[in-house]
Amino acid sequence: MDTAILLWAIAAILVVTGLAGLVMPALPGIGLIFAGLAAAAWAEGFAYVGWKTLTVLGVLTLITIGVDLVAGALGAKKFGAGKQAVIGAAIGGFAGIFFGFPGIILGPFIGALAGELLARRNLNDAGIAAVGTWLGVLVGAALKIAIAFTMIGIFILVRFLR
Repeated sequence: MDTAILLWAIAAILVVTGLAGLVMPALPGIGLIFAGLAAAAWAEGFAYVGWKTLTVLGVLTLITIGVDLVAGALGAKKFGAGKQAVIGAAIGGFAGIFFGFPGIILGPFIGALAGELLARRNLNDAGIAAVGTWLGVLVGAALKIAIAFTMIGIFILVRFLR
């Protein structure tokens, strides 16, 4: 099999898996997308998409990782949640993937609520903190998706406008 065809196949698999990973916490979505775009550039010997573009895509990847780490915490802080709510949201998000799309949406909320209740807060305060954490996680997910599609768009523009 031709190396370029193999690299394009790997690139496609990585990008598609990465897109799924944007909403599934068990997969490193943005990293897989970056790896797929780098493999696509490599498939053409970096003739169209070179190191400058890959550097920009790499920086966007790092920004996305930072957004992912900070968004839930900022939402939690804004609504008075503690560290336990953020940890609970992460655990709930992971557990939620086993329950399909509803689990992915509700898992972080349930986890944040449980984390706050374990921290001995009353149900009302825990609920408010859980909502804040959940909103932060959702905003972070939306930003991850937006940046991911921006990366793919940059790649396509650079590849086809040269």
